[in-house]
Amino acid sequence: PMSEYAARTRPTDGLPDDPWLRTHVRAGGHIVGIAPTSMLVAGSLAQWRHWTGLPFDADGPVIVPGALAPVHASLAHDHAVYAEPNVWVHHPLA
Repeated sequence: PMSEYAARTRPTDGLPDDPWLRTHVRAGGHIVGIAPTSMLVAGSLAQWRHWTGLPFDADGPVIVPGALAPVHASLAHDHAVYAEPNVWVHHPLA
């Protein structure tokens, strides 16, 4: 889960394990929350096959290379949905 991922820190300096989050923290930001469905992409199984080149031939989660989360497929509904999480970082204004 993104909440666990974002909470990971390096033992050497306590900064976030993720390089992008670490950049934000070094720039003065602090993690304020997780948006579990920051971006939703829904489509038919045919669309997902076209977009990814994957078969989408079974119900349940489908791992798409490069995606942050699995795509959830339903054969009965001819539909699949990707819900991408995100991390909110607050940067104070001077």
